[in-house]
Amino acid sequence: MARSTGSLRTPTYKPALAIFAVAGSAWVFVLVTLGAFTTSINAGMVFPDWPLSNGSVNPDGWLRDLSMFAEHSHRLTGMVMGFITIALAVWLSRREERRWLRHLGWWALAIVVVQGLIGGKRVLLHEVSVPGFQMSLGEMLRIPHGIMAQVYVCLLIAIAAACTRHWIESPHPVGSRVRRLGLLSCALLLIQLIIAATMRHNQAGLAIYTFPFSTPPPDNAWLPAVWDFRIGIHFAHRVMAAILAVALTGFAWAIRRDRACPLAMRAGASALLSLLVLQILLGAQIVWTLRKPEMTTAHVVVGALTLAVTFWLTWVAHRDQVEGPAPLATPSRP
Repeated sequence: MARSTGSLRTPTYKPALAIFAVAGSAWVFVLVTLGAFTTSINAGMVFPDWPLSNGSVNPDGWLRDLSMFAEHSHRLTGMVMGFITIALAVWLSRREERRWLRHLGWWALAIVVVQGLIGGKRVLLHEVSVPGFQMSLGEMLRIPHGIMAQVYVCLLIAIAAACTRHWIESPHPVGSRVRRLGLLSCALLLIQLIIAATMRHNQAGLAIYTFPFSTPPPDNAWLPAVWDFRIGIHFAHRVMAAILAVALTGFAWAIRRDRACPLAMRAGASALLSLLVLQILLGAQIVWTLRKPEMTTAHVVVGALTLAVTFWLTWVAHRDQVEGPAPLATPSRP
């Protein structure tokens, strides 16, 4: 019989595991949507306790009150996400041949546990003041909570993609230019998400209340007339949006021109450009509608989708580098 170690065995496609991983990566966007909506309507502290809500898993009136519904739904969805991640990590550890993929499953579980703790501490530490800052300690925790959520989304995308038949059975040596532009785009998006989370949780979404200019008519200046932290972080968000428009367009164009890129990547590049345009329009609508919750929530969700598609394209482009050369079969002994 042939022998092989767990890290060297040739991976096999497991349909049930692939479907579960893809379903988990889809469910996370339900969680992101509810979290964004809860923040948009300032409902994060509608329940002063945690992990229960008003001392119950089924608080009275939560289906009738919008704020209570948003926050409690977010908590319930997060709990379901935790169970999904536990099942995924255990499934990978028991059935997956690739050691690095098993490790990704445990990393995803670690992040979802930390996310839950940060979310809980955000509630429990809401009244703890921090000298020199207007935000309380609990309010500050909203920023790493939002940033880590995006990292978690990328981890789930990576796991789901690596479980698909196309990843396992169809190597595609994409050009180095596509890989480099993908890494650059992901890095710029993560920087933008950090800026956005800081702006959002410092209530700076309307620090500059005109768009596309930074001052109202008749001046119509591109630069703000006055500066403070909130105006500066808002303006940085706009500058990064312009940089990303160029970077993501270049990335999509490089994918379209690289003949080694499969049809799925070309379709993903088209989707990325559509998301980019939609995101810019939603950003404008946030200003023009004075941060209407629906627009703000959509802007956060589309931003997460933009990162997910960009990361997926970059991850698939690095498939051959991630997997490495196929292991040589060990001759069987009679």
